[in-house]
Amino acid sequence: MLRVLTYHRVANWDDSSPLSPRLISATPDDFRRQAAYLASNYDVVSMAEVLESLQYRRRLSPRSVLITFDDAYLDFKEMAWPILREHRLPATLFVPTAYPDHPERGFWWDRLWRAIMRTSQTVVRGRHLELRITSPEERRVGLRKLHTHIKRMPHAQAMAFVDRICASCGETPTVLRTVINWEELRELAREGVTLGAHTRTHPILTQMPLPKARMEIRGSQEDLHQQIGKVSPIFCYPSGAYNDSILRVMRDEGFLLSLSTEDGFNNLDSADTLRLRRINITPRTTLAIFRLRLLWLGTYVNAWRHRAQRLASAISSP
Repeated sequence: MLRVLTYHRVANWDDSSPLSPRLISATPDDFRRQAAYLASNYDVVSMAEVLESLQYRRRLSPRSVLITFDDAYLDFKEMAWPILREHRLPATLFVPTAYPDHPERGFWWDRLWRAIMRTSQTVVRGRHLELRITSPEERRVGLRKLHTHIKRMPHAQAMAFVDRICASCGETPTVLRTVINWEELRELAREGVTLGAHTRTHPILTQMPLPKARMEIRGSQEDLHQQIGKVSPIFCYPSGAYNDSILRVMRDEGFLLSLSTEDGFNNLDSADTLRLRRINITPRTTLAIFRLRLLWLGTYVNAWRHRAQRLASAISSP
C-alpha cells in the first residue's frame, strides 16, 4: 500500500508576497513537524523504490509514503529540502521545464495574484465576468472566481484571457525568479532528489489539442533528459487533468508512472500506475489531521468532507 503526499510550496503566508499564497502547502514549522512524524512512524520511500516495486513485483511496506512536490518553486530548495535532508527523507520534484533559467516567465496564477492585489482599480471586467475588488477580501474572492473561470477555458483562450486581465490591471513587466534553475536542479539530483516531468508550460492537458498536449508531455521529458541526464519515466498531470486520450499518449511516450490529484491510497497490485492517487497537503492540515489522513479512516473522512463541500456550494449557488 502506497500513500503519495502532494506538496507545492513551503512558505509563510504573506498577502504582500509577489507569489500567490494559494499554493502554499505548509509553513516551514508545520512541514518540519510533518517530516519528523513521517520519519518516526512511516517508511518514506524513494521514487526509485516505487518503480523497482512495480518492475519486479516486490511489495512495499504497508506503511510506505512517497513525498512529492509539484512546480519546482524556489522554496523547495530553500525551505523544504533542508528539512527533508535533516530527517533523511527522499522526495520527488516535478518540474515544468519551460521555467528554469527563465525568470521573465511567470506562472499565470502568480501573475494574476500580483495584478489583482496591486491594482488601483475597483472593478475587473472580462467576457461574461465582472468582479468588484474594493477590499482585500473581495480581491481574494475574485481571484478564486478567476481561477475557476480560467480552468474551464481552452488553454490558448485562457492564457489570452490572463494577459488581458493583467494588462487591464496595469501589470508591469517583472523579472522575478520563482523556480529553481537548471544548475540548482542538477545539484538537487546529485543530492538524491528525483526529478520528474510536469509538462513544459503547465497547461491543463485536457483543454488543448491532443498534438500540443503530446508535445508538452514529450518535451518536458526531453528537456529533463538534456539538462539532467538519465531520468525516470514518471509524470505528474498539471491540475490533475487527464482523460483517455492523454492516458494513451502517456503509454505511447513510455511513461510507467503518473500522478493525479485524486484523493486516496494506492494498492500497487491493482492500481493503474498512470493515474495514481495522492493526498494533498494544505495549510489547514494540522498535525492531527495529517496523522488522520495517513490512516485508512482519513480517506473516508476526506471523501465525506469533499461531498459536504460540493453540496454546500450547490445549495448556495443562485
